[in-house]
Amino acid sequence: MHNRRMLDLPALTAQDLRALDPEAMARLAEQMLARMAEQARQLGERDQQIAQQAQALRFKDARIERITFELARLKAWRFAAKTERMNAEQRQMFEETLAEDQANLEAQLQALQGETDQALAPQASERAARRPRRQMLPAHLRRVEHRHEPDDTTCPSPGCGRPMVRIGEDVSERLDIVPAEFFVHRHVRGKWACRCCQVLVQEAVAPQVIDKGMPAPGLLAHTVVGHLVDHLPYYRQEQINARSGVHTPRATLASWAGQAGAALTPLFDAHRAFVLGAQVLHADETPVAMLDPGAGKTRRAYIWAYARGAFDAMAGVVYDFCLSRAARHPVDFLKGWSGTLVCDGYGVYDSVIKLETRVAAGCAAHARRKFDELIRHGQSPVAMQAVQRFAQLYRIERDVQALSADDRRAVRQARARPLWEEMHAWLILERQRVPDGSAIAAAIDYSLNRWTALTRHLDDGHVSIDNNHCENQIRPWALGRRNWLFAGSELAGQRAAMIMSLLQSARMNGHDPWTYLKDVLTRLPTHANSRIDELLPHRWQSVSS
Repeated sequence: MHNRRMLDLPALTAQDLRALDPEAMARLAEQMLARMAEQARQLGERDQQIAQQAQALRFKDARIERITFELARLKAWRFAAKTERMNAEQRQMFEETLAEDQANLEAQLQALQGETDQALAPQASERAARRPRRQMLPAHLRRVEHRHEPDDTTCPSPGCGRPMVRIGEDVSERLDIVPAEFFVHRHVRGKWACRCCQVLVQEAVAPQVIDKGMPAPGLLAHTVVGHLVDHLPYYRQEQINARSGVHTPRATLASWAGQAGAALTPLFDAHRAFVLGAQVLHADETPVAMLDPGAGKTRRAYIWAYARGAFDAMAGVVYDFCLSRAARHPVDFLKGWSGTLVCDGYGVYDSVIKLETRVAAGCAAHARRKFDELIRHGQSPVAMQAVQRFAQLYRIERDVQALSADDRRAVRQARARPLWEEMHAWLILERQRVPDGSAIAAAIDYSLNRWTALTRHLDDGHVSIDNNHCENQIRPWALGRRNWLFAGSELAGQRAAMIMSLLQSARMNGHDPWTYLKDVLTRLPTHANSRIDELLPHRWQSVSS
């Protein structure tokens, strides 16, 4: 019998191979095939491991890019919105730590990338070229004319002495200001009596927002507008008033504002009904701090803003002060309202849309902002292309601003819809090319997941392409919280939201807030509730007009 032992393939020589019988050769071929199969299996496993390692590296790179992006954005947020909560020592420590972290991060990026990004600093000549030209002084301002003429208008040339002729003039203007002037309304009510009948006749005291109080409507309006529109805390107003020799303690100013808010409540209720009567509403929210005396610190509250559509002929906004960002707040506020809600991608609005007969319209500005942040904080060719595509769409929107709703829809269908469809296909393709977990993937997903809402405006000419209209109306709160820092209580926040709803709506309708509020506070005590709509910002007309 032939030996069936395994052949030692590496030890076989050419002479050994020639001496093998056919059966041994068959076993040798079998062993070679088995060995090749084993090598192929090992190579396959190695290729699989290499692929897994490459995928892990790509995911790691994506995570590094995402974290770097988030750190850059967080740094911007902290500088923009957080440092005012710190005292001087905390702020100094924060800035030192931030500088140290930034230097460390830049060193790591330089080591990883092997290159240093060079920031392009504008040259002095470029800055000078961009310097804005001085605007003409407003024509409506009172002019105080000062005449400057030579004392002697005879010719000064030796031997002449003839009178000169005026051939023209040069005019220059300088802007000046007179500080606010306090004055007193002195009401003298004559007493008339009949000696025989013992009858006394005297004109009745006109009703006031604050009966038997010191402030006239103009001062009430000045205090409220200074606090809520000009963002002056009451203690600063107290100091400003003291410079004119008028003593108005901050507690007194706050009391005046509280009583004015109570008087304005019926007008606010009518204004809220007017805003919620629109078929298209914009919604947004922003955080504000509220004092929590029990905890000895502030807590986060929120202002929710609801504005009539950007293309609505009658403008108006209403604010709601709430203790949280939960869905129950917009759900309760919009109870009974139906229509199109323009909003960003915050998940709470999904709960709002599910109720009543409502549809959502997305915000292209938010979608674009996701890509724009990538451009500002890093390098992303895909983000750059996305921003350019949005720019084309916004050029069309500028062209249709002044059109009617039907014409606006027709132009959008003809010019904008093909661009939106093209971008949709492009985003789907690019999403397949970018790694999961990356910042660019998140930006693309934001748009794709909200595509139906983002394109809602194409089918409705009353709907705006974005929510910038509402963001503009909520900006006063973002500016104000840097000055007054926090609301003193939930009731104070609700009162501020109520008054600001009226004042901001007055500004939207082209009215000066102080002029509007002074007139309203003057007329409210004697104004019939059945005609309260006459005092709404979009319908108000001054008595003098």
